[in-house]
Amino acid sequence: MTKGTLSRGAAGVCGFLLIAEALGRTGVIDPVVLPLASTVLGETLGLAADPDFLLQLGNTLDACGVGLLFSVAIAVPAGVLLGTFRKVERSARPLVEFLRPIPSVALIPVAQFLFRDPEYAKVSLVIFAASWPLLINTMYGMREVDPLAKETLRSFGFGPLAVIGRVSLPSAAPFIVTGLRIAVSVTLIVAVSVELFVGGTGLGTFMSAAAAGNQRAEMLGAVVWAGLLGLAANGLLAGAERRLFRWHHARTGEPAR
Repeated sequence: MTKGTLSRGAAGVCGFLLIAEALGRTGVIDPVVLPLASTVLGETLGLAADPDFLLQLGNTLDACGVGLLFSVAIAVPAGVLLGTFRKVERSARPLVEFLRPIPSVALIPVAQFLFRDPEYAKVSLVIFAASWPLLINTMYGMREVDPLAKETLRSFGFGPLAVIGRVSLPSAAPFIVTGLRIAVSVTLIVAVSVELFVGGTGLGTFMSAAAAGNQRAEMLGAVVWAGLLGLAANGLLAGAERRLFRWHHARTGEPAR
């Protein structure tokens, strides 16, 4: 991301906050219903020193991390299998196309029946939701591998596993990382949603408690933190992707910033 892009983004955010503050100050928006932007920002900064908030935030991040690790361990090998063997992919496609569109939130009651512990329910739904972008991107990445490169390796006597490890996986790596970027955002959304509905511990539970106590600025401050975490995770992965896979951007004609 260039300095110009950052400055324009910052200007947009500042403009939005100034407009929101002005609408609250002039009475267009009732500050009792929706707190002033300055109040929400102050509460957001205050939460950084709140031990209870930090504990809840850590619980959410733990669930996201565990769920994401399991998703990678399950979805990437499955994507390699389906992307390599077309007959297997055709057999599994009806099941994939049936399960993939199901919203994770719709499965919360099912997870509650299967797992009495809210934490297990949360992690299981994070795994379900995060696996799909990883699976699909891995499948398409495996299909985009240069056939000539694979045939060249086979002509030197390398077997199928060696071809996958030396050619297919390195070529598909940019697609897998893109799927990981999408999955990271999905994990946070699903984890907070489950906490809002099921309870337990985490950022969503903190928001529910703040809303129940009519602490609207505190609740919105927690929402801001959720957005900042998602933005930071996406930015870190996007930066790593651009630096690690410059060759991929050069091949596709995309700028590697």
